Amino acid sequence: MPYAFPEGSSFYFSEDFAAPKTITVMTNASPTVATSVAHGFVDGDELVLASGWEDASDSVFKADALTADTFSLLDLDTTSTQFYTPGGGANSTVRKILSWTEIPQVLTTSTSGGDPKYTTISPLARRNAINVPTGFNATSVTLTLGHDPSLANYKTLVGISRRLAPVAFKMRLSGGYVSYGYGYVGVSEQPSLNVGQANQVTATFTLLGRSMSYAS
Repeated sequence: MPYAFPEGSSFYFSEDFAAPKTITVMTNASPTVATSVAHGFVDGDELVLASGWEDASDSVFKADALTADTFSLLDLDTTSTQFYTPGGGANSTVRKILSWTEIPQVLTTSTSGGDPKYTTISPLARRNAINVPTGFNATSVTLTLGHDPSLANYKTLVGISRRLAPVAFKMRLSGGYVSYGYGYVGVSEQPSLNVGQANQVTATFTLLGRSMSYAS
């Protein structure tokens, strides 16, 4: 299907992780191949990676089990040795996400960040300044929720927000697509009230790493 639409989408969070497994080797490849003795993962497992490679760390990837001791992290291209220093992925860890909790009564979503950031340089030898890319702006996803403090899942999300605990985040989109992130969530506990609208609060997920999307 060439297009996807928001109707039918659902949203989830998780702080339910298995014990971390150590990765001894990560190859410079597309996708990277990780070595972790007796990892126990199967195809499609959702994994949070913590790595010395900044551009791969604190993100959620799907696993492709290769052997009893190796697996790939799908769509993680580490062929650029400028950003993925050979050997820099050693002593990484992965944690399998064990379960997801649905976020209730999502009304709207919005995103910000994730775009390249630039530093403006004005060399003396040039009349015109230039913008040099220096990384990426932080990504945030804000959900507007219908306020209902009696809902158990909402109470759990508020508790995580108040503890400043990192969580995994998943959007399951119509058409079978999924998008992941990992970071912190902040919930506005005071509802906003507007005539003709449901009472609303916001939950904002600020990602520590990349947002990854897959066709499930």
